[in-house]
Amino acid sequence: MSQSDNQGAKLLETLADFLKDRFNLEEDKASERDTISEIQKGVVFRGTNLWILIFAILVCSVGLNVNSTAVIIGAMLISPLMGPIMGVGLGVGINDFELIIKALKNIGIAAALSVLTSMTYFFISPLSDVQSELLARTQPTLWDVLIAFFGGLAGIVAGSRKEKSNAIPGVAIATALMPPLCTAGFGLATGNWNFFFGAFYLFFINGVFISLATFLIVRFLRFHKKQFEEPAREKRVKQYIMALVLATIIPSIYTAYRVVQRSVFEQKANLFINRELDFEKCKIIGKHLFFSPDSSAIEVTLFGEIQEKEEITEREKRLADFGLENTKLIVNQAYSGEQGLDVESLAKINQDIKTGVIEELYRRNEEELKSKDEKIAFLEKELINARGGSFPVEELGQEIKAIHKNVVAFSLSKNLVAELDSEKKDTVLMAYIKYNRKPSRTEIKTIEDFLKVRTKNDHIKLITETN
Repeated sequence: MSQSDNQGAKLLETLADFLKDRFNLEEDKASERDTISEIQKGVVFRGTNLWILIFAILVCSVGLNVNSTAVIIGAMLISPLMGPIMGVGLGVGINDFELIIKALKNIGIAAALSVLTSMTYFFISPLSDVQSELLARTQPTLWDVLIAFFGGLAGIVAGSRKEKSNAIPGVAIATALMPPLCTAGFGLATGNWNFFFGAFYLFFINGVFISLATFLIVRFLRFHKKQFEEPAREKRVKQYIMALVLATIIPSIYTAYRVVQRSVFEQKANLFINRELDFEKCKIIGKHLFFSPDSSAIEVTLFGEIQEKEEITEREKRLADFGLENTKLIVNQAYSGEQGLDVESLAKINQDIKTGVIEELYRRNEEELKSKDEKIAFLEKELINARGGSFPVEELGQEIKAIHKNVVAFSLSKNLVAELDSEKKDTVLMAYIKYNRKPSRTEIKTIEDFLKVRTKNDHIKLITETN
């Protein structure tokens, strides 16, 4: 071997040693027994864990209901749902069939309780609008699969360390196990089965890939497998685990493949819309993408000059250029200067605007809308304060009525008084009180003294009136 070959081999060996040292998972690894014990503790939902789950579900449901991302994140942080899902992966990794069954049982209990709790909340909640945070949990995408898998890897690696980091709370936020269950509850409460099945499907995908990630790391770290005294029982347990894994993994692989297919279709469809349906005097005001492995469809609603049928047909022929061979193009057109407004098309526009444009506007400008709402509330408060002299008129009225039962109306405000002879101006606090019967001087004096103390103002003019 030449000198240059020796130098190259040494360089590769040095690089390999460097990478092995940097990516070594053995250095700060907790004992295998401690890691298994820690995961097993989080598998069972009983007592404290169960109550925490219920409260977290309610917090998450409120967050979804009012479209608050911060509240949803808080709910995910306190959620204990990661425990049994990681327990399944651990059980498969160490051939512990009892742990797998226990984890699956508790996942079922947690899922059922979560859906029931969120359904109850959404059933009694006065807010029934579908917010963007809810919509985001009704249809899994390729990115959800990747997040669940990589998040699961981060979770089990962090869980197997001596010193626990903040990775596990981060994994709980990233994988978002709780919002899909709350959205499924919303679907049941409102009778929207698409929401229910779509959200539960997302929860299933997340759970499977977190478990898969846990299994891979457990095997990578060479955790000892459970030993059996009887070889026949060991063989039977392995067969049960294999059957369970196949029953779970095969459907999940298929569903993940479908998710990837739909994501690819949506990407191609959006590219086609942006390039081929960009008309000069006609704008797209709504679009819907319908995916099916055999036949998909792109539906758009145009507003502006009517495009000729031949032009639309020509654009449809270009679908194959974008890899959309089995896709149909549906174009709804709404307005022509000569034809006027078409009623059916106008109805379609209205629907598209409600489900498309406004939804997107709300999603992109949520913070701005919140800011405007706060400004409106502030201005309303200032207006009330200006009219009422910054005093709680209703509260003061109730207090006065508690002193004298025959008071039926009360008002308090700051007024500018101009002395016409001297042209002097002053601000006076004027109180108006209406009685059922004529009050005595003592009653009037009592109320006047009360108002001076209560408002911290000695310049009060009291005006009374009797029914």
